Amino acid sequence: MAALKEKSAVLAQFGKDQRVLVCSGGRYESQANAQIRESIMDGWAECFGEENVTAVHISGAAASVARLKPTIVFAIGSYLPESTYFGEVCREAKKIGASTVFWATEDPYEQDANYRISDDFDIVFSCDRWGHNFYLRDKVFHLPLAASRKLHYAPLTGEADRTIDVLFCGVAFTSRKDIVRTLMPSLRKLNVRIIGPGWGEFGIGFSDARIEKHQLVELYQRSKMVLNLGRSLHFENKRFMISPSTPGPRTFEAAAAGAFQVFHEDTYELRRYFNADEIPTFSNKRDFDKLVEEYLPNPEKRAEATRRAQERTLAEHTYGNRIQDVVRVLHEQGFMA
Repeated sequence: MAALKEKSAVLAQFGKDQRVLVCSGGRYESQANAQIRESIMDGWAECFGEENVTAVHISGAAASVARLKPTIVFAIGSYLPESTYFGEVCREAKKIGASTVFWATEDPYEQDANYRISDDFDIVFSCDRWGHNFYLRDKVFHLPLAASRKLHYAPLTGEADRTIDVLFCGVAFTSRKDIVRTLMPSLRKLNVRIIGPGWGEFGIGFSDARIEKHQLVELYQRSKMVLNLGRSLHFENKRFMISPSTPGPRTFEAAAAGAFQVFHEDTYELRRYFNADEIPTFSNKRDFDKLVEEYLPNPEKRAEATRRAQERTLAEHTYGNRIQDVVRVLHEQGFMA
């Protein structure tokens, strides 16, 4: 209810005559980033209505600015590929007086290349709290990724279908492999599904398969515990070697989908978003074993944590919430009347 009231307030104050053009889609855009773009579109539509939000590929964005005359040009995604050129889009936006915003959804893994967008946009948002400090410009703000009500929410299910003890879906980055190897003596005693490119070599319960979004939601609903493991694939992050701090979008997506998560933490950033009775954490095998002992045989306790995490996500961590934050910053910085 509070979220709906806040949405109404945003619409009442800023919604009139706002037209938003969302642009992204570099040559090498990942499927994951394409889904984030769709989710962000939902967030803008939630605040200003679908009729006032248009998405275009970056290759045609400059022409679209001239034709559609938006009041806000909102670019998202990766700034790493040299073939993804945002300068022309911003120049066209300036001609018509539109505000320009970039949301870097791949920070801090490409941080050394942020010069490609840092001089063009009025405001930059970074998905990583620590990484946002490393832009050599002002008007840079932290804005974590989130979940989409339309794409990620699923009703909570009971215990009967939860036949998987421990689930993880994602690419087998080196840091994730190291964590799983540490946990292997415990995982071997459980019914596990560890799925994603690079995991097949680990043996029974591990698979190299790629999972589609709808399959992932189904797996969440069949699992008792979902491992949340960060990634460490740094494309252009050699200058400052920035360690990622903010939880990735999967944290919010899984919570919205009704997954009970156990989060591997190397920072305390998660507690800015979820309490310990919503998403418990571990940092070593001993902690993990305690969580298995506490939660695996206790479906009621898992269900309560899952409910709390989902409610928190829908109230505070949807893309509608994030776009409200964008609107507030634009207003405070003088880019939205």
